[in-house]
Amino acid sequence: MNHMDIKAKAPAKRRLSLQKKQNLVGWAFLLPAALLIVWMCFYPMLKALLLSFQSGQGARLSFAGLKNYAFLLKDSVFQQALKNNFIYLLIQVPIMLMLALMLAALLNNRKLKLRGLYRTAIFLPCATSLVSVSLIFRSMFAVGGFVNVTLMRLGMIQNDINWINGSGETARAVIIIALIWRWTGYNMVFYLSGLQNIDSTLYEAAYIDGANPLQQFRRITVPLLRPTILLTVILSTNGTLQLFDESFNLTRGGPSNLSITMSHYIYRTSFENVPKFGYAAAMSYVVFILVAVLALVQMRVGDKR
Repeated sequence: MNHMDIKAKAPAKRRLSLQKKQNLVGWAFLLPAALLIVWMCFYPMLKALLLSFQSGQGARLSFAGLKNYAFLLKDSVFQQALKNNFIYLLIQVPIMLMLALMLAALLNNRKLKLRGLYRTAIFLPCATSLVSVSLIFRSMFAVGGFVNVTLMRLGMIQNDINWINGSGETARAVIIIALIWRWTGYNMVFYLSGLQNIDSTLYEAAYIDGANPLQQFRRITVPLLRPTILLTVILSTNGTLQLFDESFNLTRGGPSNLSITMSHYIYRTSFENVPKFGYAAAMSYVVFILVAVLALVQMRVGDKR
């Protein structure tokens, strides 16, 4: 019996040894990518956290505790940037996602001719260079530009509006319009992919039962697209709170910082005038906390599982 037990146990040891070898090979493939992620992502995050507790100009830094975070409560520019980010978030994101969802529902119709052309045209702004977008929008909304001329011909205004440099409201409006124009098609692609996974027989059954297109949209499309909608809401929220390009290239944060965003202010604090890396790191962590908290809230509210 002992001899047979030894024979029975021998293959198990070989299988275990083979499994270990496979695990080692798997870790060998994963290790370079894992080390790269740690080096390029987590190490800078840790350094930024330590840097946020230091103050000084340039490379002359010293430990300052919570001084940088306390100064955020007094910094009027940061408070304006925070306000601007939430204005963009509360206005632009809902409009953009609703437009993307409606366009996706329309362009998912198999009977629609040239729908591939329409999809490409709507998605194309997302692939356009932001510098080109900024130049186009600055010329369109300039004094004497296309928008002012059109509004005057329609009798909606009597004099040119200085959209970009006239007031904070008009400058923020230009940024919101640019964001909606640029990112609606991007989110539409997510919804299109989700719609193509919905069984068409559900719509046929609803049509037979007398449901009109609006009722089908509310009762079938939106509930079944809930995971995709949640994903786009989280991605759009994160992107808006970290918004930089439009503020930097389109309005330069003006007039008088009335359209500046938090990321733009962090960049200005770090690389313009005299660098204050500790204070910029503290602002970065405030943005990080806001993104994490809002993503968690959205997951809790939106994910019914």
